[in-house]
Amino acid sequence: MTEAQIKLKRTESLLLELIPEALGSLNDKRLHVLSVIEVKCSRGKSDAKVYLDPASFTEEEKKEYMKLLRNARPIVETFCLKDQGWFRSPKLTFEFDEQLKKSQSIEELFKKIAKD
Repeated sequence: MTEAQIKLKRTESLLLELIPEALGSLNDKRLHVLSVIEVKCSRGKSDAKVYLDPASFTEEEKKEYMKLLRNARPIVETFCLKDQGWFRSPKLTFEFDEQLKKSQSIEELFKKIAKD
């Protein structure tokens, strides 16, 4: 692993800790229930995708959360910036991680097949 890759991983793990902390500090209690599964930064660390646990939210609830997160994004970025003393924070993009659901469905299928 190169030094640049190590720095990228370090930033991702820092954001993985900071973003839930930032969301928990917001006044809107609805954002406190969101779980951050993973953070993936671009090479230059100017952008970061934040993957959230879709849990059992309906499509309508997910849309509502996305709206709330769009409004909260600058506050979360500022929180990370101040906490780490960075020159600038990566621009955060939030999305629900549907891969988790897909892999769970596949695992359930395998279990059904194994029973037969």
